[in-house]
Amino acid sequence: MLPPWILLYLVSGKKGMLGAWPLAIVGSLGYIAGQLPVGLYLGPYLPDVVGAIVCFGCLLVLLMVWRPAEMLGYGGLPVVPSAKVTADALSGRDVFQAWLPILVLVAVVVAWTGPWSSLPGMIALHLQVSAASSITQGATIAAVFNWTPFVGGTAILVSWSIVALLLRVNGSQLAGIWRKTWEQMWGALLVGVFIFGLAYVYNYSGMAASLASAFSKIGVAFILLSPVLGWIGVALSGSNTSTNAMFGKLQALVGQILGFPPLLLPTLNSVGAEIGKPVAPQTASVGVSTTKFVRNEGAVIRHNMGWTLILLLYLMLIGVAGYWFFRP
Repeated sequence: MLPPWILLYLVSGKKGMLGAWPLAIVGSLGYIAGQLPVGLYLGPYLPDVVGAIVCFGCLLVLLMVWRPAEMLGYGGLPVVPSAKVTADALSGRDVFQAWLPILVLVAVVVAWTGPWSSLPGMIALHLQVSAASSITQGATIAAVFNWTPFVGGTAILVSWSIVALLLRVNGSQLAGIWRKTWEQMWGALLVGVFIFGLAYVYNYSGMAASLASAFSKIGVAFILLSPVLGWIGVALSGSNTSTNAMFGKLQALVGQILGFPPLLLPTLNSVGAEIGKPVAPQTASVGVSTTKFVRNEGAVIRHNMGWTLILLLYLMLIGVAGYWFFRP
């Protein structure tokens, strides 16, 4: 519920936040209404996308019946639209074409990855190495790698291909899209590969378990450190997924040793990573790629740093409340 208030303040200051507070409440509740059921019943692939769509729809309905007394832009300065654009200016075909990529994405990913689909679990290559572990007094430990080529990322690629066909994207446009994407993302692609390789070594070598044993000595106070690990992880890797691969096992093991609710620490790790997104260099680099801040990502990161720390403190308080409420 808190981030939309901060976003309003960052864009339009205290005056804008106080004048547009219904947007924060309706936006938060709309996002939760879309995200929660999808995460619970359809899996981890589309909660944020569907949450954003439902949030957009709720805000659109709200703005049909209510609007702020004054429209404020960045820095709290009044905004005077240069041209009034209404729904009448767009045909039904225009609106449908604008929504087409999102509709295709949701339909394909739901059909591909839902509980009824076996595609994400199909294994094309299985590698396994077993070795004796001195830590577990000679017990055999198996390190397993399964290549599953039909996971959620493949579903998104198929969605992209279908949209390209429906929008009749030609060869030269496709070449430009791939070239521009590669220019913006090659660094993030390398980071992903190296981070996941490191995560495998980190988990299978016993480092995660050893660190978990050490961190557990902190006791209940570790709940304050848990979201900080996620925040640091995403600041280094730029990816929530990579951060969870690195620290998710560690967080789960610490929680198991200390007797915490099983999902509490991994959740704090994941949400802490989301809070760190605004100060992750890779995220800032991609985010400013179409703005005047290209090659000046540091200014964006400095602008966001203070607010991520406030949100991190807020998450710590939620974590403590969650522990006291859900503890056995």
